[in-house]
Amino acid sequence: MVVSPLALGTMTFGPGPFGADERTSRAIFDAYRDGGGNFVDTADIYSGGVSEELVGKFIRETRSRDEIVLATKFGFNASSSPLTAPRGRGGNPHAGGAGAKNIHRALEQSLKRLGTDYIDLYWMHVWDGVTPVEEIVQTLGNLVTAGKIRYFGFSDMPAWLAMKAATIAAERRVPGPIAMQLEYSLVARDVESEHLPVAREAGMGVLPWSPLAGGFLSGKYNRADTGGSGRLSGPNPFGNSKFTDQNWAILEVLREVAAELDRSMAETALAWVMARPGVASTLIGASKVAQLQSNIAATEIRFSQSQTQRLNEASAPLPTFSSSLTMRGLRSMLFGGHEVAGWNE
Repeated sequence: MVVSPLALGTMTFGPGPFGADERTSRAIFDAYRDGGGNFVDTADIYSGGVSEELVGKFIRETRSRDEIVLATKFGFNASSSPLTAPRGRGGNPHAGGAGAKNIHRALEQSLKRLGTDYIDLYWMHVWDGVTPVEEIVQTLGNLVTAGKIRYFGFSDMPAWLAMKAATIAAERRVPGPIAMQLEYSLVARDVESEHLPVAREAGMGVLPWSPLAGGFLSGKYNRADTGGSGRLSGPNPFGNSKFTDQNWAILEVLREVAAELDRSMAETALAWVMARPGVASTLIGASKVAQLQSNIAATEIRFSQSQTQRLNEASAPLPTFSSSLTMRGLRSMLFGGHEVAGWNE
């Protein structure tokens, strides 16, 4: 599929503390389309399904179904959540996870809310840790064959799972995953150790989520006082994990580079992610049109070699076991002191 460099994430479409009402959501959708975007990403869990309903409505009203790459997700259980359900009460275990029963249930519901006959890219939102990868590949591959989805991808899963799925699909000559959706930013580079090499080897595009680390890289937070109205100030998936000494140091280098470019820190951080090897498109979200326009402006940024190097060095993750296996020192030992490069390096 041909996708624009920025994908419009619609988690903000619908009710919620950082949500946008229908009128604002439509304005964001229109601004994204006017900017040349063609990749819209939602999920069955966003705003209790309202996000899918709004996205479907906007696509119908603009008659843009054939132009838009429409993506949605399955996996999270809407019948009961530890965050919302009363203690001691459970929901339907078959209303979540990656099993065949839930995939079929979730897809039928998403198709109804979106008002379409097919999904272009169907994401496994998160691996449940239980369902065998063989079942996932067979179920999603059959849906491709049936025409209900065009492609499928994996979000938030172990790298080995994606590689196993790709291998099974290749050996069986059946549809396999074409993309990964992962947290990736200047302060979240751990996926470079395993996931990005798997994506490259298996021919999967990478779609980073939270490229601004929940707003941390926008520079809105003060180290002396991290309170306020931002996403990281209250209950959030990251907790306080972004407020580390290393991340504050990265933020200062980002601030310097942004000043040199005369751009905002958010635009600069987003441009860095977009330029990373293997990134096919980058997921952005907005609750205001102005935020979206700022994100689109990031596509114009070009870094000097020095600026790229400074950002890379400041944010370099600690070596892992996997990454250490390809270090120059070890390779030199293996090849008699010579520098040897692989065909794809």
